[in-house]
This record gives sequence, structure tokens and C-alpha cells, in this order.
Amino acid sequence: MTSPQRHSRRLFLSRAARLALAGAALPAVRPALASLPNARLLDFDHTHTGERLSIVYAVGDHLLPDALGALNRFLRDHYSGAVGHIDPQLFELLYRTRQELGTDQPFQVISGYRCATTNARLRNTRGGGVARQSLHMEGRAIDVRLPGVPLADLRDAALSLQSGGVGFYPRDRFVHLDTGRVRAW
Repeated sequence: MTSPQRHSRRLFLSRAARLALAGAALPAVRPALASLPNARLLDFDHTHTGERLSIVYAVGDHLLPDALGALNRFLRDHYSGAVGHIDPQLFELLYRTRQELGTDQPFQVISGYRCATTNARLRNTRGGGVARQSLHMEGRAIDVRLPGVPLADLRDAALSLQSGGVGFYPRDRFVHLDTGRVRAW
């Protein structure tokens, strides 16, 4: 790469980073962010809060701090309102899963972060379907589905990535994804 090309790339990345920071606060800038090369966008509908979020969380190798903060708030414990720190690798897993499926449908979120109190209460009322040391409490797990995508296809796409745990809950209509060790149930 010649020197002028390198300078042009640096200038582009610098402007992209400034746009990205502004984009988390200004809805009008979000379409510009989404059109940047290597922009990674996620869309969500929360089944419990009714909230929706469409956000560019990274451009190239750069995670966008304001976007990560917005995602932390969006994926908060919907029972208690507690906001946790969500592992950015979880967003990568969601992004790659959606790419694998070739869809741009928003993820329907059933559960994101869970505080310890909520986890204990669910564990005691759900007949053992909630792990004592759930990765939801560490911000490393999410329960989702995708409209128009069979749950088994969502599960299989996530499994093919070999990037963490994948739980299949067809009766409850969701797939659990996490950034723990590779395993399936």
C-alpha cells in the first residue's frame, strides 16, 4: 500500500470512528454508520419490554463504547431493571449466527442479563431449568429466536460456529447462546 493510500485509510477510519461515536446518540447518523465498510449491525426486539434496538456495535476491529452501553441497557434484567456488562463476544456470536443463516431479521430477545436474585428466583420457580451458575449472570448468555427461521436452523447455525454453548428449547421457543465452553444440550 502506498503512503497516500495509507493516509486516506487512516483519515477514513478516523472519520468513521467519530461518526460511530455520534451515531450512538444521534438516530440520523445510524444509517451512515451502517453503510460503512466492515460495520457490524444487530437488530433486536425484546419480547418482555416491547423495546426495539437497531445498532452498529463495531466498525472493523473497533467496538463502539456508546453502542455497547446501549446494548447493556437494552439487555438488562427485565425483572429487576439491573444493567450488567454484556460480553462483546456475545454480539459477535449473534452477528455471525445471523450471517450464517443469511437473514436480517431482528433477534427476538427472551432473556439477556440476569442479576443473581432474579436467577435464584427463576431457578426456584422453573423446575430446575435455570442453572445455578448461569452465564446470564455474567452477561455471557442470551435466549433468542429469529422470526421466519426454524429454531432447529438457528440452533444448527450457532452450533456450526463452535463459539460457545448452545441450548435448544423448542417447547419454550428459544435457543440459548453463550460464550462459555463449546457444548450443546
